[in-house]
Amino acid sequence: MATKISWTEVTWSPVTGCTKVSEACQNCYAEVMAKRLSGMPASKEKYKNGFNPTIHPECLNEPYGWKKPTMCFVVSMGDLFHKHVSVEFLDKVFDVIENTPQHTYQVLTKRAMRMAWYFSEHRHIPKNVWLGVTCENGKYYDRVCHLRGVKDATVRFLSCEPLLGDMADIDLTHIDWVITGGESGVNARHTPVQWFRNLRDACMRWNTPFFFKQWGAWGEDGVKRSKYLNGSMLDGEEFKMMPGDSW
Repeated sequence: MATKISWTEVTWSPVTGCTKVSEACQNCYAEVMAKRLSGMPASKEKYKNGFNPTIHPECLNEPYGWKKPTMCFVVSMGDLFHKHVSVEFLDKVFDVIENTPQHTYQVLTKRAMRMAWYFSEHRHIPKNVWLGVTCENGKYYDRVCHLRGVKDATVRFLSCEPLLGDMADIDLTHIDWVITGGESGVNARHTPVQWFRNLRDACMRWNTPFFFKQWGAWGEDGVKRSKYLNGSMLDGEEFKMMPGDSW
């Protein structure tokens, strides 16, 4: 499915739904969207369970139909490594990924320990997978450590969105990309400008590509307004770096 997410091209959701595990989950956009989709004729069957973790075997073959090489965010509406997703179903997802090497798959999880176990004890990570973890503040730095421990990952990335803590001292050893941004929605929490600057500067020190997605509901000037008006300029510059880019 085509998407407005600025760091990918399409989304593929053989799994939907999740449960909250950390501060970033408080105002989950996917939970809100799932409730909306459950009331729409075209999607109500897929989201009949609301935001409860649900597998969708009927969606497994979607990537085979994409005619050109595509950048795909896997499971944008849940967490692929949720405990309610069986290893057998994970195998089916990664079978499709391995069988479509022309596509690049971005897999992002908050269940970093299960992800690391799966790729260290059960299955080799495919070359066309970019593997990421959400790390909204220093409290969840263990996720970064689990990610770093996955051998042979082509790209390891962090999603620090919404950024909810100062990450100035983060160790970016073997991290290939950092995405960050502010929170959107009526209950969005404010991120101080300096936290974004500190994360950008850390990426600069480590020569790690930095992608500033958006300000969200709170602008650079600390005023709450539409995220579209706030834009994505940090200190007058746009940072949309991708893996492989250099400072």
